[in-house]
Amino acid sequence: MALSDTGFLDLPPLRLEYRMIGPRPDAAPTIIMLHEGLGSVGLWGSFPDAVAAATGAGVFVYSRAGYGKSRPGPMPRGIDFMHEEALTVLPRVLEAIGFQRGLLLGHSDGASIATIYAGSVQDHRVRGLVLIAPHFFVEDFGVAEIERANAAFASGDLREKLKRWHADVDCAFRSWSGPWLHPDFRKWNITEALNYIRVPILIVQGEDDQYGTLKQIEAAQRECFCPVEAAVLPGIRHAPHREAPEQTLKVVADFVDRLLRDHHEAEGHPDSGVVII
Repeated sequence: MALSDTGFLDLPPLRLEYRMIGPRPDAAPTIIMLHEGLGSVGLWGSFPDAVAAATGAGVFVYSRAGYGKSRPGPMPRGIDFMHEEALTVLPRVLEAIGFQRGLLLGHSDGASIATIYAGSVQDHRVRGLVLIAPHFFVEDFGVAEIERANAAFASGDLREKLKRWHADVDCAFRSWSGPWLHPDFRKWNITEALNYIRVPILIVQGEDDQYGTLKQIEAAQRECFCPVEAAVLPGIRHAPHREAPEQTLKVVADFVDRLLRDHHEAEGHPDSGVVII
């Protein structure tokens, strides 16, 4: 399909809002951005534009069903919703936009979806993963934070804030909180998928992430046979690209530039000066 700058992907029964920044998939590598559990196209802010400008790659961002302006999906969502997204929806999205080569960049639940895809589908087009605050397994204090968010939503405060980003704010919130707070979700674990990833990974995590500890990074470094780089940002919580946008952009752009140079697809950019731990 011919991609405009903004629009909708019609993948019946799905209708997904999207933005396309920079060169199209037939002209340059494409970075597919997968949003967090309460995210959307709009909630990424200017970060996709900054990534496109810093790397020269195209950037494709979309809102999952029920988020942003996308058509709601079936409710309630099952506890396997991230596997469903990674193995059923994402392949259709990549096919629809004519994805040829590039990277997956995910935040939070979006990072977990990218992990499941890369660990389950042998897709030679995916050259690397950028995982911002990923979840590979459930930690109790992260669930406690979601319980607090659930209470804030019920009181109306959080609901009002989120209405700016979602056409159906109740669907968006329940699509996230429902599965995460289901008792059976405590056993959710995707570390096995890490064993099967065969492309370089960059993990960016705030040292003070309220949803996950540095044990998430340790799991990736322990389980992966592929190269794993990690950037831990001091004083930052769960959204490095919003809380420390310049630092996060430098780390991400440096990683992307090196991968694209390895595949002879970029002239490269100056070194970022950020230390990758």
